[in-house]
Amino acid sequence: MNYLQLITTEFEKAANATEAVVMKQYMRDQFEFFGIKSPRRKLIQRTLKAAHGLPAIGEMPALVKALWELPQREYQYAAIDTMQLLHKQFLPGHIQLFEFMILEKSWWDTVDNTLSALVSPWFKKFPAQRAGITDRWIASNNLWLQRGAIIYQNGWKQQTDEKTLFRYILQCNHSREFFIQKAIGWALREYSKVNPEAVKQFVAAHPLAPLSKREALRLL
Repeated sequence: MNYLQLITTEFEKAANATEAVVMKQYMRDQFEFFGIKSPRRKLIQRTLKAAHGLPAIGEMPALVKALWELPQREYQYAAIDTMQLLHKQFLPGHIQLFEFMILEKSWWDTVDNTLSALVSPWFKKFPAQRAGITDRWIASNNLWLQRGAIIYQNGWKQQTDEKTLFRYILQCNHSREFFIQKAIGWALREYSKVNPEAVKQFVAAHPLAPLSKREALRLL
């Protein structure tokens, strides 16, 4: 039995119709769900890993895309979780797979998880490629790529490239997209944990959207 079949078999057995309704509503009825909550899903995946190991890294692009094509949202979560376990084996070309994961079936749940679990460690492993990719994202006019360029450094603390972060925020500061305004505030709030004065000065110097400003200053 291949890894895709292992996952589908276990997820189908774990389905909970009542929880599926709640989870679908939470995601504004955009996706189907099995109704498998995160702790249960992760237990299933740990059990599969213990019994069968992990797929080879060379099999992952095909597995990820196969999981992405399936309707239930838990399959996309499983794709991210499985790929994350192989982070030490990331290759330069995997950024194309991660962009696929950001651009297909896009919503904040998979986009943000792909960024934190996959893109962020990939950028740390291949730092020379980072600027060219994120510059392309911020200029793309795709809200999910732009959101990615703004928030991929969340959690980087002292490693945060302040100049790039502020530049990207200013490039998107005109946006009326909720997910861009929220990303700006979130990124500034995260950076305020490291350099509160820089964030205060930046917010004072630039007319941010009310949502962005409120989120940016929440911890200050």
